[in-house]
Amino acid sequence: MRRHPCRGEAGGPVNGPSRKGGPSPKGAAVGRGIGIGLMYGLWKPRVLGAWRVPATGPVILAVNHSHNIDGPMLMGTAPRPVHFLIKKEAFIGPLDPFLLSIGQLKVDRETTDRAAVTDALGVLQGGGVLGIFPEGSRGEGDFASLRSGLAYFAVRTGAPIVPVAVLGSTDRRGRLISALPPLRSRVDVVFGDAFDAGDGSGRRTRRAMDDATLRIQKRLTAHLDNARRLTGRRAGLE
Repeated sequence: MRRHPCRGEAGGPVNGPSRKGGPSPKGAAVGRGIGIGLMYGLWKPRVLGAWRVPATGPVILAVNHSHNIDGPMLMGTAPRPVHFLIKKEAFIGPLDPFLLSIGQLKVDRETTDRAAVTDALGVLQGGGVLGIFPEGSRGEGDFASLRSGLAYFAVRTGAPIVPVAVLGSTDRRGRLISALPPLRSRVDVVFGDAFDAGDGSGRRTRRAMDDATLRIQKRLTAHLDNARRLTGRRAGLE
């Protein structure tokens, strides 16, 4: 299913200003350090294929999303600091300045958020790592429905996409905090091969974006299936 970039996704021309200073690369590095401490301290991540993430240059990490810890888990296991596009509803109370300070990007999904789009493009144009949940919101985590913003960022900047499968976060509920996986349980993070979303023409028409979205969905779904086989996890029983 294709979804056009009208609700917090990238679409037409980007003219709006980014927030002052833009997302901080140093902040993202601090966020990665915090993520490493928390994720490895509370759970047992098993990371496979991290070497597939390009060591330098712009890259987009496209992550399935079935649990709230999926983003922090990737931040703590990725080999490079990640700037995530995160829905504005998560930026509440003290989390607002904290998430901004560690280089994360606030996006309004109810409109075409030009400031967020500009910041995301700035991350890639500066050679950084952009993290995206291409399904747009938490769900089954199976890449069944993609928003076309991922295609827009990839085609416009030429940044390769690395598919990432986070498996095990929804397996069981914890005893102490039911909203989280059991403490010290295993969560698998599987990185796939980097690929280019565009067809090489450089076109950014609606048709080109639709075609790129279909290519992306095919690659992400294939990676998820492979990750499940590799880790021995079945669909619906992560």
